[in-house]
Amino acid sequence: MTFPPNLEEEFSRLQEMLGAAAVFPPPCFVTMNAEFTAYESRSSLTVTFPVTENILNPVGAMQGGFITAAMDNVMGPLSYLAMRSPASTLDIHTQFVRAVPMGDTLTVTARVLSMGPVTLVMSAEARNARGKLVATATANAIAVGKAARK
Repeated sequence: MTFPPNLEEEFSRLQEMLGAAAVFPPPCFVTMNAEFTAYESRSSLTVTFPVTENILNPVGAMQGGFITAAMDNVMGPLSYLAMRSPASTLDIHTQFVRAVPMGDTLTVTARVLSMGPVTLVMSAEARNARGKLVATATANAIAVGKAARK
């Protein structure tokens, strides 16, 4: 797997802090054939996802749950990187705009909107290969583990 500049280094530092039990990227990310494409330290992350047959709904478009999973697969790692701690998603709200057919590519960019000592607010936009908006999402996360006990 290839990483944008400085992302691999930040994942390595996070891995050292969390220990061998933490896996970056996680299996759910790998299962969706995701690829990191851009990263701005602690503020935004962009990932692409191919739309393959195994994630289609009955009418041949990417199933909405997989679109939400794709956005969670971007906001999740960004929450860890931004907070420099394991984090748990408290909620995620998705608004769907258009379908994404098989063979297309979904590109998700997540951004940190606000960060407190133990909470984080993020947004994400999912776009198809033509750059058209497919869905948006917002999520709240909370730091867990050592960082949350400060």
